[in-house]
Amino acid sequence: MTHHMEPRPVTQAAGAAATGVLLSFAACQALALTERHREQTCASSGGMCFTWWDLAILPLIFATASVVLAIVYKVLGIGPRIVVVPPSLLLAPLPLAAGQSVGGWAAATMAGGLWACSIALAARDRHRVLGLALAAAGLLTSLIVLYRPS
Repeated sequence: MTHHMEPRPVTQAAGAAATGVLLSFAACQALALTERHREQTCASSGGMCFTWWDLAILPLIFATASVVLAIVYKVLGIGPRIVVVPPSLLLAPLPLAAGQSVGGWAAATMAGGLWACSIALAARDRHRVLGLALAAAGLLTSLIVLYRPS
């Protein structure tokens, strides 16, 4: 008889954080690549210019992150995924943008890791308050960084 052991909360949080860091790093690099491509392509035009990458990159980032998070969260036993993945994706741009504005891609990837870790903790009954508190603190900090008066 095989015993299926549920991953420990520390393992789940660390796995979610590592996944958040990797996804955030990939998103930052994809957005930077898109910006460089736009600058090269639109250098000669004096007006508004869009490339197909400008239109495709955000849906590609969200689709990739959805699939990766669903798979990783299944492996880590974080769930229910229908409750965990949407806030991970829909609210993540706030901490990522705040991190990017303060410290570039390195801060954005750290913010992504902290965000994913807090959401993973919030999915566990025993650590829900801690996870929600971390997520709320991250969102509040992000909003202050992004919308502070100049």
